[in-house]
Amino acid sequence: MRRAAAAPVRALSGETAAARRKVTAMGLLRMKRLGEKICMVTAHDYPSAAHVGAAGVDVALCGDSLGMVALGYADTRPVTLDEMLHHCRAARRGLGAVGDAPLLVMDLPFGAYEESPAVALRAAHRAVKEGGADGVKVEGGSPRVAATVETLVDAGVAVMGHVGLTPQAVAVTGGFRAQGRTARRAR
Repeated sequence: MRRAAAAPVRALSGETAAARRKVTAMGLLRMKRLGEKICMVTAHDYPSAAHVGAAGVDVALCGDSLGMVALGYADTRPVTLDEMLHHCRAARRGLGAVGDAPLLVMDLPFGAYEESPAVALRAAHRAVKEGGADGVKVEGGSPRVAATVETLVDAGVAVMGHVGLTPQAVAVTGGFRAQGRTARRAR
């Protein structure tokens, strides 16, 4: 089992969550360059986000897995953008209870970004403006997804990519199967 990353250690070393500076996308890049571990935990409601923030975690992910663990769906595909926004707002309030330090990333759910970069941009703007997210996460690494990511970043939206287990592609991959296990396959 992997030990918790550096962020909770910082919190246990006397640094309170309220005293921590806001984690930003640029701050994460700095941490990566310095070889620091980055701790990311899923939080899709007020209480889980309050605990995540109090633990000193760097990134809180409001993931579409909430469809399975909170909404009772068989997989993540039925989750709507409005459901994600509802849960992201709750997570933002929970993080705000402890100083708002973690970066909050919201999954763009299935159907919210695949149609076109313009559709993706509208969904990402809603995630930031209505959901309180600091950035969004999209699945896949195809050229089409890369073009969408470029559009979002050019418009000022921080984007986190996800190429491992891609639950939104469950119908195409034949189940929950990890993708991109090698650098070549991740492209």
